[in-house]
Amino acid sequence: MIPPFSAKSNAFTEYVPARNLIAGEWCDPKTSKETQEVLNPRWGKAMSKVPMSGKDDVEAAVQGAKKVMKEWAAWPVRERAQVLYRVRELMVQNLDELSWLVSHENGKTFAESKAEVEKGIECLEYGCSLPNLASGNQLEVSRGVACEVVYEPLGIVAGVVPFNFPNMVPLWMLPQALVGGNCFILKPSERVPLSAMRLAELFHEAGLPKGVLSLVQGGKDVVEGLCDHPDIKALGFVGSTKVAKAVYGRASMNGKRALCLGGAKNHLIVVPDADPALTAENVVASFAGCAGQRCMAASVMLAVGDVDPIIEQIRARAAKLVAGQELGPVTTAAAQKRIVGYIDDAEKRGAKVLVDGRKAQGDAGGFWVGPTILDNVTLDMPASKEEIFGPVLSIVRVPNLEKAIEIENNNPYGNASSVYTTSGDIAQRVMREVEAGMCGVNVGVPVPREPFGFGGWNDSCFGAGNITGWDGYRFWTRQRKITSKWAVQKDATWMS
Repeated sequence: MIPPFSAKSNAFTEYVPARNLIAGEWCDPKTSKETQEVLNPRWGKAMSKVPMSGKDDVEAAVQGAKKVMKEWAAWPVRERAQVLYRVRELMVQNLDELSWLVSHENGKTFAESKAEVEKGIECLEYGCSLPNLASGNQLEVSRGVACEVVYEPLGIVAGVVPFNFPNMVPLWMLPQALVGGNCFILKPSERVPLSAMRLAELFHEAGLPKGVLSLVQGGKDVVEGLCDHPDIKALGFVGSTKVAKAVYGRASMNGKRALCLGGAKNHLIVVPDADPALTAENVVASFAGCAGQRCMAASVMLAVGDVDPIIEQIRARAAKLVAGQELGPVTTAAAQKRIVGYIDDAEKRGAKVLVDGRKAQGDAGGFWVGPTILDNVTLDMPASKEEIFGPVLSIVRVPNLEKAIEIENNNPYGNASSVYTTSGDIAQRVMREVEAGMCGVNVGVPVPREPFGFGGWNDSCFGAGNITGWDGYRFWTRQRKITSKWAVQKDATWMS
């Protein structure tokens, strides 16, 4: 049994070592003895450790799932959904505990962590609704002949999830896959393995049969094992574009259904008629929220014409954020060094540092970068082109809306794009022309709420469809089409 996490504040708190969950039992890797520290980013020291499992542990998880696969698939869809109802109630009851666990292993503020867990609960609620949505269709297509479609499980499926949302992103996949009748093998990020472990414990407490959900902790060896195993029929992935592309290619070459979400370079277009107060609040929340460590964060602001008064409000608001209170740390020392490197490089190339977060410090020993705003960034600077994944906003000055849309569409990613305006005509034009799968009007983090699906375009997504919502359910299931006839009809048709 995995015990509750005891922290009720930011004070450094240790937790139990991460373990694998295979055939319903918590266990250590079969052969590997290698472990890795799980760091609390706020304090910069280890709160736990995680085993680095291997392909033999993937094999063990598959064999454990095989023992219950047919039995779980035979459960009526409504009974499978009842497990999610009970998990939801357990998450609500343990909301603060789960939020503190996210905060300690990931570094988010408690408020941001709580919002993440609440979004995960929302994903569960959508899963609870699936028996009503996935009932299939039936139609009398000819006299005495009926066609219907039903959704069948794929069997054993798997998901690989990132460090930045350790509670929520597993719940992008689990509800649809489990209600669809599949057994699921989850590989959490080795940086943040603890929230997924606690979540799996709640699924067992809610009555999920042993072996239906497995956890295999580790790194590259586990991911490759999931991609290669012939009995795993589908793989979902969320992470960087480089790895997403590699995982998609490897899984697809092995005959798997794959959907892999990658990185982003999101652009916010601000025009002179934008509401200054709304824009300032929203832009700061977008680029600095979760320390900028989310694929939906704004990283480039395309300033169209004279928007200096709006930029000044953005600067003033960002400068007031206090590291350790409104802003958490980044996850590792390497991330801190990388982010500061982008800021240093942009400054050397001529960008003006309006807000400088390089010397920010929250709690002692942590990995801190404060809100940073770079003005007069040019398109040849890495800060304008590459995914920084930190609380840094690069302002690129452009003469008109056409140039702003051109810059947005020339970047290889296609995750998110937003416009700040009070003009319906400008808003509609941007929404119609930008190359992005998730768009916002006066919304800097345009994450679709359930039941609308999450997914970008271009180099932000490899595979078809969205990973949440109805697309998610269809990804984890396969359609069976049934055509029935029970009597000879007096008036013949070609189907008679």
